[in-house]
Amino acid sequence: MRDLYKRLGLDPRAGEVEITGAIERCEHTALRADARTVLEVGSRREEYDALHVTLSDIGRLRARLGLTHAPYWRDGPADDFSLPPDTHGSRHDELMQRLTRAALLHNRWQRLRGPWLAAALFALGIMLGMGLCRWLP
Repeated sequence: MRDLYKRLGLDPRAGEVEITGAIERCEHTALRADARTVLEVGSRREEYDALHVTLSDIGRLRARLGLTHAPYWRDGPADDFSLPPDTHGSRHDELMQRLTRAALLHNRWQRLRGPWLAAALFALGIMLGMGLCRWLP
């Protein structure tokens, strides 16, 4: 599916006057016909805008996952909603790192909890015993 806004050089929030002007300036007859059919009719434009948002979200998701089209699909209508791969890492990677860190801290606490808890209870017992010895004659 073509990204009509991208192909016409428009912002998706463009007004009717801007859209009409861009359609008139377009030299590609098939693109001009598609744009007139879709963008100049209010109900069709609303449907297209909803679909445009969905396809843009899918394009961002594909970029986050590092997915791109094969070379023979590039620069064609199938590639209109594609973005370059996101090299900064995805939110998934960040969350996995945080979960791994939390699991390591939990495991460390579990490993140390037993000896420290026993030592703390032993020390508390000694202190209570010493306190009781002072109160008793």
